[in-house]
Amino acid sequence: MQEFSKVVNQSRQSAWSPFRHSAFTLLWTATLISNIGTWMNDVGAGWLMTELSPSPGMVSLVSATTTVPIFLFVLLAGALADRVNKRRYLIIVNTVLGIVIALLAFATLSGKMTPGVLLVFTFLIGTGAAFIAPAWQSVVPALVPQDTLSPAVALNSLGVNISRAIGPALAGLLITVVGLSAPFFVNAISSIVIIGALILWKPPPEEPPRLPPEPIAGAMLTGFRHAMHNAALKATLLRALGFFSFASAYWALLPLFARGIPGGGAALYGLLLGAIGAGAVTGALILPGLRRRMGINGLTTGGTITTALAMAILSMSHNPTLTVIASFIGGLGWIAVLTSLNVSAQIALPNWVRARGLSIALMVFYGCMAAGSTFWGQIASLTSVHFALLLAAAGLVAAIPLTWHALLGQGQGHDMSPATSWPSPEMAEDLASSNDRGPVLVTITYEVDSEETEAFLAAMTGLSGERYRDGAHDWGIYQDAASPRLWIEWFFLHSWAEHLRQHERHTKHDVLDHARAHAFHRGIRPPEIRHYLAPRNSRTGAPVPPKGPKA
Repeated sequence: MQEFSKVVNQSRQSAWSPFRHSAFTLLWTATLISNIGTWMNDVGAGWLMTELSPSPGMVSLVSATTTVPIFLFVLLAGALADRVNKRRYLIIVNTVLGIVIALLAFATLSGKMTPGVLLVFTFLIGTGAAFIAPAWQSVVPALVPQDTLSPAVALNSLGVNISRAIGPALAGLLITVVGLSAPFFVNAISSIVIIGALILWKPPPEEPPRLPPEPIAGAMLTGFRHAMHNAALKATLLRALGFFSFASAYWALLPLFARGIPGGGAALYGLLLGAIGAGAVTGALILPGLRRRMGINGLTTGGTITTALAMAILSMSHNPTLTVIASFIGGLGWIAVLTSLNVSAQIALPNWVRARGLSIALMVFYGCMAAGSTFWGQIASLTSVHFALLLAAAGLVAAIPLTWHALLGQGQGHDMSPATSWPSPEMAEDLASSNDRGPVLVTITYEVDSEETEAFLAAMTGLSGERYRDGAHDWGIYQDAASPRLWIEWFFLHSWAEHLRQHERHTKHDVLDHARAHAFHRGIRPPEIRHYLAPRNSRTGAPVPPKGPKA
Protein backbone atom coordinates (compact mmCIF):
# COMPACT_ATOMS: atom_id res chain seq x y z
CA MET A 1 0.00 0.00 0.00
CA GLN A 2 2.87 2.38 0.76
CA GLU A 3 4.37 1.65 -2.64
CA PHE A 4 1.00 2.35 -4.29
CA SER A 5 0.73 5.70 -2.45
CA LYS A 6 4.24 6.56 -3.55
CA VAL A 7 3.37 5.93 -7.19
CA VAL A 8 0.19 8.01 -6.92
CA ASN A 9 2.03 10.92 -5.28
CA GLN A 10 4.71 10.83 -7.97
CA SER A 11 2.09 10.90 -10.72
CA ARG A 12 0.57 14.01 -9.14
CA GLN A 13 3.84 15.90 -9.22
CA SER A 14 5.28 14.82 -12.55
CA ALA A 15 2.73 15.27 -15.34
CA TRP A 16 5.35 17.06 -17.48
CA SER A 17 8.50 15.51 -16.02
CA PRO A 18 9.22 13.21 -19.01
CA PHE A 19 10.20 16.34 -20.96
CA ARG A 20 13.19 16.67 -18.63
CA HIS A 21 14.72 13.75 -20.51
CA SER A 22 16.18 14.78 -23.87
CA ALA A 23 15.63 11.41 -25.57
CA PHE A 24 11.93 11.45 -24.73
CA THR A 25 11.59 15.08 -25.90
CA LEU A 26 13.36 14.35 -29.19
CA LEU A 27 11.27 11.31 -30.07
CA TRP A 28 8.04 12.83 -28.77
CA THR A 29 8.49 15.87 -31.01
CA ALA A 30 9.38 13.77 -34.05
CA THR A 31 6.42 11.49 -33.39
CA LEU A 32 4.13 14.51 -33.16
CA ILE A 33 5.23 15.64 -36.63
CA SER A 34 4.96 12.11 -38.00
CA ASN A 35 1.47 11.69 -36.53
CA ILE A 36 0.33 14.93 -38.14
CA GLY A 37 1.30 13.36 -41.45
CA THR A 38 -0.46 10.11 -40.51
CA TRP A 39 -3.73 11.88 -39.71
CA MET A 40 -3.46 13.84 -42.94
CA ASN A 41 -2.97 10.53 -44.77
CA ASP A 42 -6.05 9.00 -43.09
CA VAL A 43 -8.21 11.98 -43.99
CA GLY A 44 -6.89 11.95 -47.55
CA ALA A 45 -7.58 8.21 -47.96
CA GLY A 46 -11.08 8.45 -46.49
CA TRP A 47 -11.99 11.43 -48.62
CA LEU A 48 -10.40 9.99 -51.75
CA MET A 49 -12.62 6.91 -51.41
CA THR A 50 -15.71 9.14 -51.18
CA GLU A 51 -14.64 10.52 -54.57
CA LEU A 52 -13.91 7.11 -56.10
CA SER A 53 -16.83 5.14 -54.57
CA PRO A 54 -19.07 6.99 -52.10
CA SER A 55 -20.99 3.96 -50.78
CA PRO A 56 -20.90 3.47 -46.98
CA GLY A 57 -19.51 -0.05 -47.34
CA MET A 58 -16.52 1.04 -49.45
CA VAL A 59 -15.72 4.10 -47.32
CA SER A 60 -15.79 2.02 -44.13
CA LEU A 61 -13.40 -0.46 -45.80
CA VAL A 62 -10.71 2.25 -45.84
CA SER A 63 -10.77 2.29 -42.05
CA ALA A 64 -10.98 -1.51 -41.93
CA THR A 65 -8.03 -2.14 -44.29
CA THR A 66 -5.92 0.25 -42.23
CA THR A 67 -6.66 -1.56 -38.97
CA VAL A 68 -6.95 -5.23 -40.06
CA PRO A 69 -3.16 -5.57 -40.64
CA ILE A 70 -2.54 -4.48 -37.07
CA PHE A 71 -4.78 -7.30 -35.89
CA LEU A 72 -3.05 -9.79 -38.23
CA PHE A 73 0.60 -8.88 -37.82
CA VAL A 74 1.09 -7.02 -34.57
CA LEU A 75 1.88 -10.13 -32.47
CA LEU A 76 4.59 -11.12 -34.95
CA ALA A 77 5.85 -7.54 -34.80
CA GLY A 78 5.92 -7.68 -30.99
CA ALA A 79 7.90 -10.93 -31.04
CA LEU A 80 10.41 -9.36 -33.44
CA ALA A 81 10.68 -6.19 -31.37
CA ASP A 82 11.42 -8.17 -28.18
CA ARG A 83 14.40 -9.92 -29.78
CA VAL A 84 16.13 -7.27 -31.96
CA ASN A 85 17.66 -3.83 -31.53
CA LYS A 86 14.53 -1.65 -31.44
CA ARG A 87 16.21 1.51 -32.75
CA ARG A 88 17.61 -0.19 -35.85
CA TYR A 89 14.36 -2.07 -36.37
CA LEU A 90 12.28 1.14 -36.25
CA ILE A 91 14.60 2.91 -38.71
CA ILE A 92 14.24 0.09 -41.26
CA VAL A 93 10.46 -0.25 -40.98
CA ASN A 94 9.85 3.52 -41.12
CA THR A 95 12.04 3.76 -44.24
CA VAL A 96 10.03 1.06 -46.04
CA LEU A 97 6.77 2.66 -44.92
CA GLY A 98 7.88 6.07 -46.19
CA ILE A 99 8.54 4.60 -49.65
CA VAL A 100 5.05 3.03 -49.75
CA ILE A 101 3.43 6.35 -48.78
CA ALA A 102 5.41 8.17 -51.49
CA LEU A 103 4.16 5.67 -54.09
CA LEU A 104 0.58 6.30 -52.92
CA ALA A 105 1.10 10.04 -53.35
CA PHE A 106 2.45 9.69 -56.90
CA ALA A 107 -0.31 7.24 -57.90
CA THR A 108 -2.94 9.73 -56.71
CA LEU A 109 -1.24 12.66 -58.44
CA SER A 110 -1.05 10.78 -61.74
CA GLY A 111 -4.77 9.96 -61.64
CA LYS A 112 -4.22 6.19 -61.66
CA MET A 113 -5.97 5.54 -58.36
CA THR A 114 -8.92 3.14 -58.19
CA PRO A 115 -10.89 1.90 -55.16
CA GLY A 116 -9.04 -1.44 -55.25
CA VAL A 117 -5.59 0.16 -55.51
CA LEU A 118 -6.42 2.55 -52.68
CA LEU A 119 -7.43 -0.36 -50.43
CA VAL A 120 -4.15 -2.14 -51.26
CA PHE A 121 -2.17 0.94 -50.26
CA THR A 122 -4.12 1.44 -47.04
CA PHE A 123 -3.53 -2.24 -46.21
CA LEU A 124 0.23 -1.86 -46.78
CA ILE A 125 0.35 1.32 -44.69
CA GLY A 126 -1.60 -0.43 -41.94
CA THR A 127 0.91 -3.29 -42.10
CA GLY A 128 3.76 -0.83 -41.61
CA ALA A 129 1.95 0.66 -38.63
CA ALA A 130 1.49 -2.86 -37.22
CA PHE A 131 5.23 -3.53 -37.30
CA ILE A 132 6.03 -0.14 -35.76
CA ALA A 133 3.48 0.15 -32.96
CA PRO A 134 4.61 -2.47 -30.40
CA ALA A 135 8.29 -1.59 -30.79
CA TRP A 136 7.52 2.11 -30.46
CA GLN A 137 5.38 1.70 -27.36
CA SER A 138 7.88 -0.65 -25.72
CA VAL A 139 10.65 1.94 -26.21
CA VAL A 140 8.93 4.42 -23.85
CA PRO A 141 10.18 2.79 -20.60
CA ALA A 142 13.75 3.12 -21.93
CA LEU A 143 13.32 6.88 -22.37
CA VAL A 144 12.16 7.79 -18.85
CA PRO A 145 12.58 6.47 -15.30
CA GLN A 146 9.97 4.03 -14.01
CA ASP A 147 8.30 6.63 -11.77
CA THR A 148 7.47 8.80 -14.81
CA LEU A 149 6.16 6.01 -17.03
CA SER A 150 2.47 6.87 -16.53
CA PRO A 151 2.88 10.56 -17.43
CA ALA A 152 5.07 9.54 -20.39
CA VAL A 153 2.27 7.33 -21.71
CA ALA A 154 -0.21 10.15 -21.13
CA LEU A 155 2.04 12.61 -22.97
CA ASN A 156 2.28 10.21 -25.90
CA SER A 157 -1.51 10.16 -26.05
CA LEU A 158 -1.47 13.95 -25.81
CA GLY A 159 0.91 14.11 -28.77
CA VAL A 160 -1.33 11.84 -30.83
CA ASN A 161 -4.28 14.07 -30.15
CA ILE A 162 -2.43 17.32 -30.78
CA SER A 163 -1.60 15.85 -34.18
CA ARG A 164 -5.25 14.86 -34.56
CA ALA A 165 -6.20 18.48 -33.93
CA ILE A 166 -3.74 19.79 -36.54
CA GLY A 167 -3.51 17.04 -39.17
CA PRO A 168 -7.15 16.70 -40.26
CA ALA A 169 -7.77 20.43 -40.51
CA LEU A 170 -4.56 20.87 -42.51
CA ALA A 171 -5.51 17.93 -44.73
CA GLY A 172 -8.94 19.40 -45.44
CA LEU A 173 -7.31 22.71 -46.38
CA LEU A 174 -4.70 21.08 -48.64
CA ILE A 175 -7.29 18.87 -50.37
CA THR A 176 -9.38 21.96 -51.14
CA VAL A 177 -6.48 24.21 -52.22
CA VAL A 178 -3.87 21.81 -53.68
CA GLY A 179 -5.52 18.46 -54.38
CA LEU A 180 -6.09 14.97 -53.01
CA SER A 181 -2.44 13.92 -53.36
CA ALA A 182 -1.15 16.67 -51.04
CA PRO A 183 -1.82 14.91 -47.68
CA PHE A 184 0.05 11.83 -48.91
CA PHE A 185 3.12 13.84 -49.93
CA VAL A 186 3.20 15.57 -46.54
CA ASN A 187 2.97 12.19 -44.79
CA ALA A 188 5.89 10.87 -46.84
CA ILE A 189 7.98 13.88 -45.80
CA SER A 190 7.02 13.38 -42.14
CA SER A 191 8.49 9.87 -42.33
CA ILE A 192 11.88 11.46 -42.94
CA VAL A 193 11.52 13.40 -39.68
CA ILE A 194 10.94 10.31 -37.54
CA ILE A 195 13.81 8.45 -39.24
CA GLY A 196 16.13 11.39 -38.54
CA ALA A 197 15.13 11.47 -34.87
CA LEU A 198 15.79 7.74 -34.52
CA ILE A 199 19.24 8.22 -36.06
CA LEU A 200 20.00 11.04 -33.59
CA TRP A 201 18.76 9.04 -30.59
CA LYS A 202 21.61 7.23 -28.87
CA PRO A 203 20.17 4.76 -26.37
CA PRO A 204 22.46 3.25 -23.74
CA PRO A 205 24.16 0.07 -24.93
CA GLU A 206 22.24 -3.10 -24.22
CA GLU A 207 23.81 -5.97 -22.35
CA PRO A 208 24.65 -8.79 -24.76
CA PRO A 209 22.18 -11.66 -24.34
CA ARG A 210 23.46 -14.68 -22.45
CA LEU A 211 21.05 -17.00 -24.21
CA PRO A 212 20.24 -17.58 -27.90
CA PRO A 213 17.25 -15.60 -29.23
CA GLU A 214 13.84 -17.18 -28.93
CA PRO A 215 12.41 -18.77 -32.09
CA ILE A 216 9.80 -16.42 -33.53
CA ALA A 217 6.92 -18.89 -33.29
CA GLY A 218 7.88 -19.79 -29.73
CA ALA A 219 8.21 -16.14 -28.77
CA MET A 220 4.72 -15.43 -30.10
CA LEU A 221 3.25 -18.35 -28.15
CA THR A 222 5.05 -17.25 -25.00
CA GLY A 223 3.71 -13.73 -25.36
CA PHE A 224 0.17 -14.99 -25.94
CA ARG A 225 0.41 -17.36 -22.97
CA HIS A 226 1.69 -14.55 -20.76
CA ALA A 227 -1.26 -12.37 -21.72
CA MET A 228 -3.78 -15.14 -21.04
CA HIS A 229 -2.42 -15.55 -17.49
CA ASN A 230 -1.91 -11.85 -16.74
CA ALA A 231 -5.08 -10.81 -14.89
CA ALA A 232 -4.32 -7.08 -15.08
CA LEU A 233 -3.81 -7.21 -18.85
CA LYS A 234 -6.88 -9.41 -19.44
CA ALA A 235 -9.07 -6.91 -17.59
CA THR A 236 -7.71 -4.13 -19.81
CA LEU A 237 -8.44 -6.16 -22.95
CA LEU A 238 -12.01 -6.85 -21.87
CA ARG A 239 -12.70 -3.16 -21.23
CA ALA A 240 -11.15 -2.34 -24.61
CA LEU A 241 -13.40 -4.89 -26.31
CA GLY A 242 -16.50 -3.26 -24.82
CA PHE A 243 -15.40 0.22 -25.89
CA PHE A 244 -13.86 -0.11 -29.35
CA SER A 245 -16.51 -2.47 -30.73
CA PHE A 246 -19.01 0.39 -30.60
CA ALA A 247 -16.80 3.50 -30.70
CA SER A 248 -15.42 2.28 -34.04
CA ALA A 249 -18.64 3.51 -35.66
CA TYR A 250 -17.57 7.05 -34.84
CA TRP A 251 -14.45 6.92 -37.01
CA ALA A 252 -15.79 4.67 -39.76
CA LEU A 253 -18.87 6.79 -40.51
CA LEU A 254 -17.50 10.29 -39.95
CA PRO A 255 -16.43 10.85 -43.61
CA LEU A 256 -19.92 9.93 -44.83
CA PHE A 257 -21.52 12.05 -42.14
CA ALA A 258 -19.43 15.08 -43.15
CA ARG A 259 -20.25 14.55 -46.82
CA GLY A 260 -23.99 14.11 -46.29
CA ILE A 261 -24.69 17.05 -43.97
CA PRO A 262 -25.87 20.31 -45.62
CA GLY A 263 -22.83 22.44 -46.37
CA GLY A 264 -20.51 19.51 -45.75
CA GLY A 265 -17.37 18.51 -47.63
CA ALA A 266 -13.66 17.90 -47.19
CA ALA A 267 -13.23 21.12 -45.22
CA LEU A 268 -15.96 20.14 -42.75
CA TYR A 269 -14.51 16.64 -42.40
CA GLY A 270 -11.12 18.09 -41.53
CA LEU A 271 -12.79 20.54 -39.14
CA LEU A 272 -14.66 17.70 -37.35
CA LEU A 273 -11.47 15.69 -36.93
CA GLY A 274 -9.70 18.82 -35.77
CA ALA A 275 -12.43 19.40 -33.20
CA ILE A 276 -12.00 15.81 -31.95
CA GLY A 277 -8.29 16.46 -31.60
CA ALA A 278 -8.86 19.76 -29.82
CA GLY A 279 -11.23 18.03 -27.40
CA ALA A 280 -8.66 15.31 -26.83
CA VAL A 281 -5.90 17.83 -26.13
CA THR A 282 -8.17 19.65 -23.68
CA GLY A 283 -9.03 16.35 -22.07
CA ALA A 284 -5.37 15.36 -21.75
CA LEU A 285 -4.63 18.60 -19.89
CA ILE A 286 -7.36 18.00 -17.30
CA LEU A 287 -6.96 14.21 -17.03
CA PRO A 288 -4.51 14.19 -14.07
CA GLY A 289 -6.98 16.09 -11.87
CA LEU A 290 -9.93 14.02 -13.02
CA ARG A 291 -8.04 10.76 -12.44
CA ARG A 292 -7.21 11.79 -8.88
CA ARG A 293 -10.86 12.52 -8.11
CA MET A 294 -12.54 9.73 -10.08
CA GLY A 295 -9.92 6.99 -10.26
CA ILE A 296 -8.92 5.26 -13.47
CA ASN A 297 -12.10 3.18 -13.63
CA GLY A 298 -14.44 6.09 -12.92
CA LEU A 299 -12.60 8.16 -15.52
CA THR A 300 -12.96 5.40 -18.12
CA THR A 301 -16.68 5.10 -17.43
CA GLY A 302 -17.11 8.86 -17.69
CA GLY A 303 -15.14 8.91 -20.94
CA THR A 304 -17.29 6.12 -22.38
CA ILE A 305 -20.51 7.97 -21.54
CA THR A 306 -19.09 11.18 -23.00
CA THR A 307 -18.16 9.40 -26.25
CA ALA A 308 -21.65 7.87 -26.46
CA LEU A 309 -23.19 11.31 -25.90
CA ALA A 310 -21.15 12.78 -28.75
CA MET A 311 -22.24 9.98 -31.08
CA ALA A 312 -25.89 10.45 -30.10
CA ILE A 313 -25.70 14.20 -30.79
CA LEU A 314 -24.13 13.55 -34.19
CA SER A 315 -26.83 11.02 -35.04
CA MET A 316 -29.53 13.66 -34.56
CA SER A 317 -27.67 16.69 -35.94
CA HIS A 318 -27.93 18.36 -39.34
CA ASN A 319 -26.21 21.57 -38.24
CA PRO A 320 -22.45 21.98 -38.93
CA THR A 321 -21.87 24.03 -35.76
CA LEU A 322 -23.54 21.42 -33.55
CA THR A 323 -21.55 18.65 -35.18
CA VAL A 324 -18.29 20.48 -34.41
CA ILE A 325 -19.36 20.82 -30.76
CA ALA A 326 -20.27 17.13 -30.64
CA SER A 327 -16.89 16.23 -32.11
CA PHE A 328 -15.12 18.28 -29.44
CA ILE A 329 -17.09 16.39 -26.76
CA GLY A 330 -16.20 13.11 -28.45
CA GLY A 331 -12.51 14.00 -28.27
CA LEU A 332 -12.79 14.56 -24.53
CA GLY A 333 -14.30 11.11 -24.02
CA TRP A 334 -11.96 9.37 -26.43
CA ILE A 335 -8.74 10.59 -24.77
CA ALA A 336 -10.05 9.69 -21.30
CA VAL A 337 -10.69 6.07 -22.31
CA LEU A 338 -7.69 5.60 -24.60
CA THR A 339 -5.16 6.97 -22.11
CA SER A 340 -6.61 4.88 -19.28
CA LEU A 341 -6.43 1.70 -21.36
CA ASN A 342 -2.86 2.41 -22.51
CA VAL A 343 -1.60 3.16 -19.01
CA SER A 344 -3.34 0.08 -17.62
CA ALA A 345 -1.69 -2.13 -20.27
CA GLN A 346 1.78 -0.61 -19.80
CA ILE A 347 1.90 -1.06 -16.02
CA ALA A 348 0.64 -4.65 -16.29
CA LEU A 349 3.72 -5.84 -18.22
CA PRO A 350 7.36 -6.57 -17.35
CA ASN A 351 10.01 -5.36 -19.79
CA TRP A 352 10.93 -8.77 -21.21
CA VAL A 353 7.47 -9.24 -22.77
CA ARG A 354 6.35 -5.63 -23.05
CA ALA A 355 6.32 -5.42 -26.86
CA ARG A 356 4.44 -8.71 -27.17
CA GLY A 357 1.96 -7.81 -24.44
CA LEU A 358 1.29 -4.41 -25.96
CA SER A 359 0.97 -6.02 -29.38
CA ILE A 360 -1.82 -8.24 -28.03
CA ALA A 361 -3.51 -5.16 -26.60
CA LEU A 362 -3.21 -3.51 -30.00
CA MET A 363 -4.67 -6.64 -31.61
CA VAL A 364 -7.77 -6.21 -29.49
CA PHE A 365 -7.92 -2.43 -29.98
CA TYR A 366 -7.56 -2.51 -33.75
CA GLY A 367 -9.31 -5.83 -34.28
CA CYS A 368 -12.40 -4.32 -32.69
CA MET A 369 -11.94 -1.16 -34.75
CA ALA A 370 -11.62 -3.15 -38.00
CA ALA A 371 -14.55 -5.48 -37.31
CA GLY A 372 -16.63 -2.62 -35.95
CA SER A 373 -15.88 -0.38 -38.94
CA THR A 374 -17.06 -3.08 -41.33
CA PHE A 375 -20.13 -3.93 -39.25
CA TRP A 376 -21.28 -0.36 -38.73
CA GLY A 377 -20.64 0.46 -42.39
CA GLN A 378 -23.02 -2.34 -43.36
CA ILE A 379 -25.61 -1.19 -40.81
CA ALA A 380 -25.39 2.31 -42.29
CA SER A 381 -25.84 0.88 -45.80
CA LEU A 382 -28.97 -1.00 -44.73
CA THR A 383 -30.43 1.88 -42.69
CA SER A 384 -28.68 5.25 -42.50
CA VAL A 385 -25.54 6.81 -41.09
CA HIS A 386 -27.57 8.61 -38.41
CA PHE A 387 -29.32 5.43 -37.24
CA ALA A 388 -26.04 3.47 -37.14
CA LEU A 389 -24.41 6.15 -34.96
CA LEU A 390 -27.37 6.18 -32.56
CA LEU A 391 -27.41 2.38 -32.29
CA ALA A 392 -23.64 2.29 -31.63
CA ALA A 393 -24.01 4.96 -28.93
CA ALA A 394 -26.65 2.83 -27.19
CA GLY A 395 -24.36 -0.22 -27.38
CA LEU A 396 -21.50 1.79 -25.88
CA VAL A 397 -23.59 2.65 -22.82
CA ALA A 398 -24.90 -0.92 -22.50
CA ALA A 399 -21.32 -2.26 -22.45
CA ILE A 400 -20.45 -0.33 -19.26
CA PRO A 401 -22.24 -2.59 -16.73
CA LEU A 402 -21.24 -5.70 -18.69
CA THR A 403 -17.51 -4.94 -18.34
CA TRP A 404 -17.47 -3.09 -15.01
CA HIS A 405 -16.04 -6.09 -13.14
CA ALA A 406 -12.86 -5.88 -15.27
CA LEU A 407 -11.02 -3.25 -13.24
CA LEU A 408 -8.29 -1.22 -14.89
CA GLY A 409 -4.97 -0.39 -13.25
CA GLN A 410 -4.53 -3.70 -11.44
CA GLY A 411 -0.79 -3.58 -12.17
CA GLN A 412 -0.39 -0.29 -10.29
CA GLY A 413 2.23 -0.65 -7.57
CA HIS A 414 3.51 -4.03 -8.82
CA ASP A 415 7.31 -4.10 -9.12
CA MET A 416 7.97 -5.65 -12.54
CA SER A 417 11.75 -5.30 -12.38
CA PRO A 418 13.79 -8.53 -12.59
CA ALA A 419 14.30 -10.41 -9.33
CA THR A 420 17.54 -12.19 -8.45
CA SER A 421 16.13 -14.42 -5.72
CA TRP A 422 15.69 -17.48 -7.96
CA PRO A 423 19.15 -19.06 -8.31
CA SER A 424 20.24 -20.47 -11.65
CA PRO A 425 19.60 -24.20 -11.99
CA GLU A 426 22.51 -26.61 -11.81
CA MET A 427 23.49 -28.77 -14.78
CA ALA A 428 26.03 -31.58 -15.07
CA GLU A 429 29.21 -30.69 -16.97
CA ASP A 430 28.59 -33.26 -19.69
CA LEU A 431 25.19 -31.64 -20.39
CA ALA A 432 26.47 -28.05 -20.41
CA SER A 433 25.85 -27.64 -24.15
CA SER A 434 22.25 -28.82 -23.96
CA ASN A 435 20.42 -25.48 -24.24
CA ASP A 436 18.34 -26.89 -27.08
CA ARG A 437 17.41 -30.05 -25.13
CA GLY A 438 13.78 -30.38 -24.23
CA PRO A 439 11.08 -30.58 -23.25
CA VAL A 440 12.20 -29.91 -19.69
CA LEU A 441 10.29 -31.18 -16.66
CA VAL A 442 10.73 -29.28 -13.39
CA THR A 443 9.44 -30.74 -10.12
CA ILE A 444 9.27 -29.07 -6.71
CA THR A 445 8.44 -31.08 -3.58
CA TYR A 446 6.61 -29.48 -0.64
CA GLU A 447 5.72 -30.82 2.80
CA VAL A 448 2.34 -29.44 3.92
CA ASP A 449 0.28 -30.10 7.06
CA SER A 450 -3.13 -31.59 6.32
CA GLU A 451 -5.06 -28.76 7.96
CA GLU A 452 -3.35 -26.25 5.62
CA THR A 453 -3.98 -28.18 2.40
CA GLU A 454 -6.83 -25.99 1.13
CA ALA A 455 -4.96 -22.75 1.69
CA PHE A 456 -1.81 -24.24 0.16
CA LEU A 457 -3.65 -25.28 -3.01
CA ALA A 458 -5.16 -21.80 -3.31
CA ALA A 459 -1.65 -20.31 -3.11
CA MET A 460 -0.40 -22.81 -5.71
CA THR A 461 -3.19 -21.79 -8.07
CA GLY A 462 -1.85 -18.24 -7.92
CA LEU A 463 1.69 -19.52 -8.45
CA SER A 464 0.60 -21.49 -11.54
CA GLY A 465 -0.22 -18.21 -13.28
CA GLU A 466 3.36 -17.06 -12.75
CA ARG A 467 4.71 -20.32 -14.21
CA TYR A 468 2.60 -19.92 -17.35
CA ARG A 469 3.39 -16.20 -17.67
CA ASP A 470 7.13 -16.86 -17.59
CA GLY A 471 7.29 -19.71 -20.10
CA ALA A 472 5.77 -22.98 -18.84
CA HIS A 473 3.35 -24.63 -21.27
CA ASP A 474 1.88 -27.19 -18.85
CA TRP A 475 1.54 -27.24 -15.06
CA GLY A 476 0.07 -29.40 -12.33
CA ILE A 477 0.30 -30.46 -8.69
CA TYR A 478 -0.08 -33.95 -7.19
CA GLN A 479 -0.27 -35.44 -3.70
CA ASP A 480 1.85 -38.44 -2.70
CA ALA A 481 -0.51 -41.40 -2.06
CA ALA A 482 1.84 -43.01 0.47
CA SER A 483 2.87 -39.78 2.26
CA PRO A 484 -0.08 -37.32 2.06
CA ARG A 485 2.04 -34.49 3.48
CA LEU A 486 4.12 -34.54 0.28
CA TRP A 487 2.98 -32.50 -2.70
CA ILE A 488 4.81 -32.32 -6.03
CA GLU A 489 4.41 -29.30 -8.28
CA TRP A 490 5.49 -29.94 -11.87
CA PHE A 491 5.65 -27.91 -15.06
CA PHE A 492 7.00 -28.37 -18.59
CA LEU A 493 9.03 -25.97 -20.71
CA HIS A 494 10.01 -26.40 -24.36
CA SER A 495 13.77 -26.37 -23.80
CA TRP A 496 16.53 -25.89 -21.25
CA ALA A 497 17.20 -22.44 -22.73
CA GLU A 498 13.55 -21.55 -22.13
CA HIS A 499 13.90 -22.60 -18.49
CA LEU A 500 16.95 -20.34 -18.15
CA ARG A 501 14.88 -17.54 -19.66
CA GLN A 502 12.17 -18.32 -17.10
CA HIS A 503 14.68 -17.56 -14.35
CA GLU A 504 15.57 -14.24 -16.01
CA ARG A 505 11.89 -13.31 -16.43
CA HIS A 506 11.15 -13.73 -12.72
CA THR A 507 10.05 -10.31 -11.34
CA LYS A 508 10.03 -8.91 -7.83
CA HIS A 509 6.25 -9.06 -7.87
CA ASP A 510 6.46 -12.78 -8.73
CA VAL A 511 8.51 -13.28 -5.56
CA LEU A 512 5.33 -12.62 -3.58
CA ASP A 513 3.56 -15.55 -5.30
CA HIS A 514 6.50 -17.80 -4.47
CA ALA A 515 6.58 -16.61 -0.87
CA ARG A 516 2.86 -17.30 -0.38
CA ALA A 517 3.26 -20.87 -1.62
CA HIS A 518 6.52 -21.58 0.19
CA ALA A 519 5.06 -20.31 3.48
CA PHE A 520 3.13 -23.60 3.78
CA HIS A 521 6.26 -25.78 3.45
CA ARG A 522 7.01 -27.51 6.75
CA GLY A 523 10.12 -29.45 5.80
CA ILE A 524 13.46 -29.04 7.57
CA ARG A 525 15.07 -28.10 4.25
CA PRO A 526 13.71 -25.84 1.49
CA PRO A 527 11.44 -27.45 -1.13
CA GLU A 528 13.47 -29.84 -3.30
CA ILE A 529 13.75 -28.79 -6.95
CA ARG A 530 14.67 -31.25 -9.70
CA HIS A 531 15.12 -30.77 -13.43
CA TYR A 532 14.67 -33.49 -16.06
CA LEU A 533 15.59 -33.42 -19.75
CA ALA A 534 13.73 -35.49 -22.33
CA PRO A 535 15.99 -37.98 -24.16
CA ARG A 536 17.01 -37.31 -27.72
CA ASN A 537 15.80 -39.57 -30.51
CA SER A 538 18.63 -42.05 -31.14
CA ARG A 539 18.28 -41.75 -34.93
CA THR A 540 17.44 -38.08 -35.52
CA GLY A 541 18.77 -36.37 -32.41
CA ALA A 542 15.41 -34.62 -32.02
CA PRO A 543 13.88 -34.33 -28.55
CA VAL A 544 11.25 -36.83 -27.53
CA PRO A 545 7.96 -35.10 -26.58
CA PRO A 546 6.70 -35.64 -23.04
CA LYS A 547 3.94 -38.15 -22.35
CA GLY A 548 3.45 -37.32 -18.70
CA PRO A 549 0.19 -36.79 -16.84
CA LYS A 550 -2.08 -33.85 -17.61
CA ALA A 551 -3.29 -31.56 -14.87
